[in-house]
Amino acid sequence: MISKSTIDKVYETAQLEEVIGEFVTLKKSGSNFKGLSPFSQERTPSFMVSPAKQIWKDFSSGKGGNVIAFLMEHEHFSYPEAIRWLAKKYNIEIEETEQTDEEKERATERESLYAVSDFAQQFFHKTLLEVEEGKAIGLSYFKERGFTEETIKKFKLGYSPDQWTAFTDAALKAQYNLDFLAKTGLTIVKEDKRFDRFKGRVMFPIHSMSGRVLGFGGRILKNDKKAAKYLNSPESDIYHKSKVLYGIYYAKQSIAKEDNCFLVEGYTDVISMHQAGITNVVSSSGTALTSDQIRLIKRLTNTITVLFDGDAAGLRASIRGIDLILEQGMDVRVLTFPEGEDPDSFAQKNSTETIIAYLNDNAKDFITFKAALLMEDASNDPIKKGALVRDMIASIAKIPNAIQQEIYLKECSRIMDVSEDVLFSELAQVLTKQDKTLAKKHSKTEPLAIVSREINIQKIDRMSILEKALIAVLLLYGNDTKEFDEEIIDDDGEVRKFKIEEVVAKYIFLHLQADEIAISSPEFTEIYEHIIQVSNQGKLIDVEFFIRHPNQKIATLTANILMSDDCFETKESYALHNWESQRIYPTEKKIKAEELIFQVVYNLKRENLIKLVADILSKAKETELTEEDYEFIIGYNAIRKDVSDKLDRVL
Repeated sequence: MISKSTIDKVYETAQLEEVIGEFVTLKKSGSNFKGLSPFSQERTPSFMVSPAKQIWKDFSSGKGGNVIAFLMEHEHFSYPEAIRWLAKKYNIEIEETEQTDEEKERATERESLYAVSDFAQQFFHKTLLEVEEGKAIGLSYFKERGFTEETIKKFKLGYSPDQWTAFTDAALKAQYNLDFLAKTGLTIVKEDKRFDRFKGRVMFPIHSMSGRVLGFGGRILKNDKKAAKYLNSPESDIYHKSKVLYGIYYAKQSIAKEDNCFLVEGYTDVISMHQAGITNVVSSSGTALTSDQIRLIKRLTNTITVLFDGDAAGLRASIRGIDLILEQGMDVRVLTFPEGEDPDSFAQKNSTETIIAYLNDNAKDFITFKAALLMEDASNDPIKKGALVRDMIASIAKIPNAIQQEIYLKECSRIMDVSEDVLFSELAQVLTKQDKTLAKKHSKTEPLAIVSREINIQKIDRMSILEKALIAVLLLYGNDTKEFDEEIIDDDGEVRKFKIEEVVAKYIFLHLQADEIAISSPEFTEIYEHIIQVSNQGKLIDVEFFIRHPNQKIATLTANILMSDDCFETKESYALHNWESQRIYPTEKKIKAEELIFQVVYNLKRENLIKLVADILSKAKETELTEEDYEFIIGYNAIRKDVSDKLDRVL
């Protein structure tokens, strides 16, 4: 178990904007940073990072928290894994305390799969560099491909011995579980037999964006017609081929910096380009490009440049799948290498300066490139040209931006020598057809969705929303001393008004205690009770305590509240949080804290009274109300009117 002192040091050292910047492109926005959500498909940035508070908030998905919460959400780390990842990044030595049996049992299967994969990477890499068979076969192959030893070590390339159980035996000897070896696909188990999947292959480890080993690609070196040239790890709990891009771990920072991602086909294309100094390159590993892979790139840049071999036939086949990129609203450029060349060979033969110049001079807009390419075959054939027009319009219809659609249509009109009116008419038909298809698809479910939304609106827990506002006030102002307006009724029935100075946390506690109002939402109870306990002891409320809380639900809740504190400054921001629907009406800019605290406390009182009356009236469904019940209702309504008068609100 990781010691508390290590955890504290990690929190103190880690820079949130620096960590998140490895996964999301962030741009300065006032005192904060802003970027596209890594958790949803959005086109307008709503992901906010506060360096001052060391918290983040994703307004599109509602997620938020501290640096640990981000790694747990984004990389699916456990809490200890996130701490270890940060400790490694910032060169912090981890102090361990003795684990209990219960803690050892909590080690998940997922963590075990990662451990097995990491061992495999080390085994294959060591075999390549240190074992005679590995050096003679695997290392020789990579060097023949032009890879330097530095590149080989950077990408952790390896070699799997040409023996049936060499890797499996080594893993079992190192006390790794055979079940996990089978689940990662590294070992194939058939009844009482077991053997290595990647026997006699050079190995390409496939990493996640954070650098964890997910799976492998293996290339056979023998001329065996029965064996596949390339073999990938099978799908597992940690490896999903359609959601992974080879080289993303090594390319992510360069992609963000260059605001462009070069997309190639194979492992060696990526490696050769990196070795040549072009590091913003990734590969779909020979598979058809997927939406998940595109979204992975979109977290880092909005521009993809697809690099094709000089093979015209292969180019026409491959180019059909790129409409997916257009659907994501991304800018797509295309580049072809000279005939007979691919990214690997071109990078090996040319200097970095020559490669960069070629990439800059020859990359073309995808739509323009596609139209020009297909026109070579269709220019003298009306039927083919008509099919080409429909093909181009189908691609343009994928683009979500209407202005961009129009620009592309005009360019296609010029290239294909077809009037703009005809192209616009065709586009309108395609879009209408798409709308009808979508409407038909949802015709049966949409009414249910509408009903569901209406039900959700009716079931909004107003008390929970007000309690969240209360916790926000305590976190933001709990330590402050403020002047509040109070009133009492004297013996003559006259209302006497006066002012008091009080610590905000104590003022809130006394008011809620006097009316016997308890925090009903379990998620807020622990925070509230801790704040009141600390305040009653005369100590200051430490917000950092909650931001760094080991219970990530509390840490995330705190971050969500603090990242929403702009709602206490302008009426416009209030509207974003739907405060007026809860009968909290802020004034114009820079509302006074005292007024806000008063509103929150008295709205809570009012809501509590409404609930008390509702609870009594609900009894009427089962049994007749007593005279005492009616007296309570009259009394509660009188107090409610008084509270509403104080809030100057209509009942």
